[in-house]
Amino acid sequence: MIEAKTAELVAGATAELDEIIALGGAFASIEELKSRLVRSHAARRARIERGDLIVVGVNEFTESEPSPLGGAASILTVDPEAEAALIAELAAWRAGRDQAAVDAALADLAAAAADGGNVMPASIALAHAGGTTGEWADVLRGAFGEYRGPTGVAGAGPRPPSTSLRDVAGRLAAAPGGPPRVLIAKPGLDGHSNGAEQLALAGRDAGMEMIYVGIRSTPDQIARAARDEDVDVIGLSILSGSHVALVGAAIDALHALDVDAPVVVGGIIPEADHGTLHAMGVARIFTPADYDLGVIVAEIADLALAHRG
Repeated sequence: MIEAKTAELVAGATAELDEIIALGGAFASIEELKSRLVRSHAARRARIERGDLIVVGVNEFTESEPSPLGGAASILTVDPEAEAALIAELAAWRAGRDQAAVDAALADLAAAAADGGNVMPASIALAHAGGTTGEWADVLRGAFGEYRGPTGVAGAGPRPPSTSLRDVAGRLAAAPGGPPRVLIAKPGLDGHSNGAEQLALAGRDAGMEMIYVGIRSTPDQIARAARDEDVDVIGLSILSGSHVALVGAAIDALHALDVDAPVVVGGIIPEADHGTLHAMGVARIFTPADYDLGVIVAEIADLALAHRG
């Protein structure tokens, strides 16, 4: 039986590799591969929502012991004293470095990048001077731009039918001012985009205009997109554990641009942080326990309509 299963896996993997080669290789077919992944996740999510696929702890046998992600022992809870100590240590280190040498190395790096030259000598000089990876990357982004991988949402097609999404679509059909506009973004370095993409698909199929700006967006980029797109709701997806800092920065950036659309946050967020986020102005918080996208989309639709009203 094991040999038969192994042969089945080998045959399937070989067929996938042959198809990728026929598409021109992995780099040439990355958008198609990403779209297929999103479609597959959407179909699986819909089966879970309908109850066709049982996932223990999600839609069956949901009662359990208290989550280890909550409380004082949470892996996502930052010790304020340790955080303050690390920030102070970084500030002291920066204050003690030769800033003139750092600035000179950054200037050499920018010049090399602009001229298409060898950036390695300037990079090494910057490292010796005490420059940071962030400073180095900012110079190169300024010269070469930033690669944003395809999300797969645009080519994913509709999700499988969902009664709850159809109900939301019916309510929004006569919404004043047209379909609600919702911005979905992932601030910070977190690149796990599945949840945000599934929400973007579900919201689209419920009749809303979903603007998904992709992964690794800065708070300022999110605020500008929200202002320029004149959105009714802003959804932030964060799985990195930096939700308090990132949400705070995003809300500050939104306020600076006079964007008053409600903010919702989704991700692995310990209950101990919910009060802090609500105090910042977050309207709704969704965690992995909120597996029913229809319910989430309905709540976002209610927020959008209330904001318009």
